[in-house]
Amino acid sequence: MRRLVYYVGMSLDGYIAGPEGQVDDFPVTPDVVDLIVEEFPDTLPTHVREQLGVDVPNPNFAVVVQGRATYEPALEIGITSPYAHLRQYVVSESLGRSEDPAVEVIASDAVERIRELKAEESGDGGDVYLAGGGRLAGALLAEIDALVVKLYPVVLGAGVPLFRADFSPTHFALQGARPLESGTVVLTYDRR
Repeated sequence: MRRLVYYVGMSLDGYIAGPEGQVDDFPVTPDVVDLIVEEFPDTLPTHVREQLGVDVPNPNFAVVVQGRATYEPALEIGITSPYAHLRQYVVSESLGRSEDPAVEVIASDAVERIRELKAEESGDGGDVYLAGGGRLAGALLAEIDALVVKLYPVVLGAGVPLFRADFSPTHFALQGARPLESGTVVLTYDRR
């Protein structure tokens, strides 16, 4: 069985992106890059892995699921398969068919499809990486088994919240808090 893990960066005030989806105000410092390269290289898009010279097996994930707004920036720069090192799914009712056979579009019943992915035998050892965004995370909240939050030392004031969901208290237990020299803290939680 696979777990659904929401791995994401967040501001101190709970936003994963600015109002227009921008993430360039997050201070991605050398210590953050080192952490990602060493512990979460599978969360790097394939073209970024190549730029950084990262050529290692995937230690955490075998599958990535993202919403259309998270997928869109790759399309804008001509990349149709941003996570070629993972099985890729994009949840979107409006995207239609994928331009790339390596990317499957989930147009309806996203929760059911995620349950199917989680139920797979994970012979490859990998979980399902929920790459964002907040609306998709809110829709999948009942299926999220763990959170890895890079808490950046910045306040955005407005933007895309970590979860866009109806009132639905869901409890997680803190498994670890790792402060980095730059002030970013990596928080890990498991569902209670």
